[in-house]
Amino acid sequence: MSDTLTVNGATVSVDSPGETPLLWVLRDELNLTGTKYGCGTAACGACTVHVDGEPVLSCQLALADVRGDVTTIEGLGRPAALHAVQEAWIRHQVAQCGYCQSGQIMQAAALLAGNPAPSDAEIDDWMAGILCRCGTYNRIRAAIHQAADALRGS
Repeated sequence: MSDTLTVNGATVSVDSPGETPLLWVLRDELNLTGTKYGCGTAACGACTVHVDGEPVLSCQLALADVRGDVTTIEGLGRPAALHAVQEAWIRHQVAQCGYCQSGQIMQAAALLAGNPAPSDAEIDDWMAGILCRCGTYNRIRAAIHQAADALRGS
């Protein structure tokens, strides 16, 4: 199936069957490998991307069902160099193995887009679907608070 998508602000042509998960289109056809394959069953969140600003699990979204602009970790900070969440992740040294980080960052960015000052409980609830094998949840929460402050101009 030949289709046109908007990915990270650019119109791209893809040639994959409609049932192909968006994850594989991004990684294999468009060479956007920042989005990770973790489990393939929507249980870990490593494959989280945004479709029209909403976080989705790209391992479960078929190409034919993509409705809207797709943003991956590679396009999150555009046109700036880094998104506030990415900057906070670095400052708080969140990443250890790093495997879940693109999913964590995309989920956190979506949280802050809808809730500019989340509580610890709101952060924990929103981020619960993104598993971190290294257990850096306290750093994740601190980084989200810092990014929220930065986005609010505090």
